[in-house]
Amino acid sequence: MLSRSSFTSLVVGVFAVYVAHTCWVMYGIVCTRPCPAAAPGPAKEERAGGAAGCVWPYLARRPKLQLSVYTTTRSNIGAENNIDLILNVEDFDIESRFERTVNVSVPKKTRNNGTLYAYIFLHHAGILPWHDGKQVHIVSPLTTYMVPKPEEVNLITGESTTQQIEAEKKQTNALDEPVSHWRSRLTLNVMVEDFVFDGSSLPADVHRYMKMVQLGKTVHYLPILFIDQLSNRVKDLMIINRSTTELPLTVSYDKISLGKLRFWIHMQDAVFSLQQFGFSEKDADEVKGIFVDTNLYFLALTFFVAAFHLLFDFLAFKNDISFWKKKKSMTGMSTKAVLWRCFSTVVIFLFLLDEQTSLLVLIPAGVGAVIELWKVKKALKMTVIWRGMRSTIQFGAYNESEKRTEEYDTQAMKYLSYLLYPLCIGGAAYSLLNVKYKSWYSWLINSFVNGVYAFGFLFMLPQLFVNYKMKSVAHLPWKAFTYKAFNTFIDDIFAFIITMPTSHRLACFRDDVVFLVYLYQRWLYPVDRSRVNEYGESYEEKLKRKPHRD
Repeated sequence: MLSRSSFTSLVVGVFAVYVAHTCWVMYGIVCTRPCPAAAPGPAKEERAGGAAGCVWPYLARRPKLQLSVYTTTRSNIGAENNIDLILNVEDFDIESRFERTVNVSVPKKTRNNGTLYAYIFLHHAGILPWHDGKQVHIVSPLTTYMVPKPEEVNLITGESTTQQIEAEKKQTNALDEPVSHWRSRLTLNVMVEDFVFDGSSLPADVHRYMKMVQLGKTVHYLPILFIDQLSNRVKDLMIINRSTTELPLTVSYDKISLGKLRFWIHMQDAVFSLQQFGFSEKDADEVKGIFVDTNLYFLALTFFVAAFHLLFDFLAFKNDISFWKKKKSMTGMSTKAVLWRCFSTVVIFLFLLDEQTSLLVLIPAGVGAVIELWKVKKALKMTVIWRGMRSTIQFGAYNESEKRTEEYDTQAMKYLSYLLYPLCIGGAAYSLLNVKYKSWYSWLINSFVNGVYAFGFLFMLPQLFVNYKMKSVAHLPWKAFTYKAFNTFIDDIFAFIITMPTSHRLACFRDDVVFLVYLYQRWLYPVDRSRVNEYGESYEEKLKRKPHRD
């Protein structure tokens, strides 16, 4: 059996290996090894004399190119039949970025929950794409399917957010079924580096986007055209109904380096894998936001922060479970604080579920709610006794020290209720009159969670009051507190990265203040190492019993 310290060391060691391996993989993605036979300097292709195994960039010849974007309802086309030209950029400059908005005609098939595709061609100027043997193209759907967001109304007056809603749209929203949505953005990239690949070890991620041609003795790869699917966000989607005849499409272009292209391909594959595992469009959108809304340097920092967040989450979970599993006495622990923490955690989970928050936030909240319910069982000394098919719940008795703690706890809650209850009731009444909700359940959950977020830190005051009365903090799980504190500061960073309700974001910063107060009490009430704890042991006795190691 491994001791707890050995197990923690093992976990930290595995974590360090994981981080090192990830860094090595990322380095291999960003820094691609060029063809060793390629000669450096100007006119390197000619001096190399068709170096065996090298694949040269066709863009190094500086051809005159043209960009054409077509739309069609078919997923594959063989000629110029049944397609519409929506954008034509003559004398296309791969180094210059641009953004243009065009109106796209929506076919009847697409309006009836069908799909519309965009065909993007990069070909020689003055030649039609299907007559150009050196053209490259890529296909992207301009529509996706998603359940529309429920309409919000004022529960008192019945007034909706939009005063006039089309009958078709009302009917569609009531079905709670996925409907066709329009992707209003199309982001294009071309890899512009004059990079010479080693034909014997072409990167698999880039290879599927490459088209090769033989020119004399050398093999060239045509321009690598790429569609940035990570830029397709849920906030840019528009519902397509039967009366829609035209929709706007913003086409933007920017050059891209090889390293960023390979990284982006891997990220898009990761998002696609999440969707295959059951993540919805909205869940995948939260992941996209991490990559699109932050620069690469901040993204690298986010990776390391997220990795440490995962480590601290595990260590906090391990120490917290270990502390409560061994705990036999509630001396010095506020039972009211445990009950409130359980209630608030469950309410927050239900709120996030009602808001259809990302699974990245929802799953940890659900696990936390289950753990808090288990803590309540331990704190109240609850025992479930089964007699056949019937069960009864018994509560254990408190000793004198626990009863004194309960008195301090009740005293603190008495004064706290004078402030807390009027604030929560007033906030719920104000939101009912002035804020629109999807249902009465949504209003109830939002009222509870706003009370938790706005005044939840007040329920930590009973524990602080108990600490003050007992002049001790030795009864608190400080190891778990320390790991949770690290994660609280990490959450401050994620609050600006992951999309979440504003109230949930503000609660992250509230937790910082609470922990600082605990730190002040730990400094104010140093641990008496001769005092016997709730397990009947003291620190000095442990040292005396500790065997000597040669």
